[in-house]
Amino acid sequence: MALFSQPTARALAILDLLMANPQQAFGLTEMTRRLNLNKATCHAILTTMSNYGFLVQHPKTKAYRLGPSIIAAGNAAFAQFPVLEYARPELESLNSDLSLGFAVTARSKLHQVLLALYGNATPLMDSFQLGLRLPNTAPIAACFTAFSPAKQLEAWLTRAHESRGGYNERLDQKLRVSVIAIRARGFEVTLKTRAEEELTRELTRIHQSWSLEELEEATNKYQQDACLEHYHLDRIDPKARYDVSTIAVPVFVYRQVPVMCFVAGSMAAPITGAQIEDIAGRMKQSADKVTRLASGHEHSGV
Repeated sequence: MALFSQPTARALAILDLLMANPQQAFGLTEMTRRLNLNKATCHAILTTMSNYGFLVQHPKTKAYRLGPSIIAAGNAAFAQFPVLEYARPELESLNSDLSLGFAVTARSKLHQVLLALYGNATPLMDSFQLGLRLPNTAPIAACFTAFSPAKQLEAWLTRAHESRGGYNERLDQKLRVSVIAIRARGFEVTLKTRAEEELTRELTRIHQSWSLEELEEATNKYQQDACLEHYHLDRIDPKARYDVSTIAVPVFVYRQVPVMCFVAGSMAAPITGAQIEDIAGRMKQSADKVTRLASGHEHSGV
């Protein structure tokens, strides 16, 4: 079992709460209520984080916001992930031209992370905003996995089987078909599900009583339930209509594995297969442009 540090989790819960509510500041009383922390414990953490500049406290209201050290950390991370600089104008243009919401996601070993939003992406993403972490476990994050080495695919599948209590041949075959389809056409399409509706409700509820443990429990349940539903659209009929949740395309830098994905959402009504392909085509053009810019080939024709 992985080691777990409760004091670290408390500090991270504070950062998570403030990242997910960037327009709000929180006083000690509200912070302790939301995080279900002892007041003395919470005050000690907040004071320490403020002393080191990770939080700032308003001199009159005494409410806390993210501080300059977090900005410095963000800028340092941004410098190591400059592809986002090239992505911003492309996604702003897509948001304006297509009247859809867009998001940027990245992947760590165990999570898919929401990095940026342009417009209203999906009810799920909007219910949490930046920093949303979903399990990097099948069927989630398939757009990353489809273009990754075989060992990452097998690990992604294994985590899904373990989450469901053991190997399931039917599930394994279904997930492999989805990955093959995504890789063949170059983009992922997910459908609206009951699992997504339930997670959206849970995230909205958790906003009122913040807990990293509850967040992890809710997102893990979402992943497990999604395994049982028609989550991926594997075959696209141009004339048929589909209740689409997201369309995702990978963004590469050195033509190896995706560094991030562009994700379109907020389709209010079912759309045709032809519309899916048109949207994905526009997104792929933008993703290819970002790849060329980030790899220094914009003017070389590579």
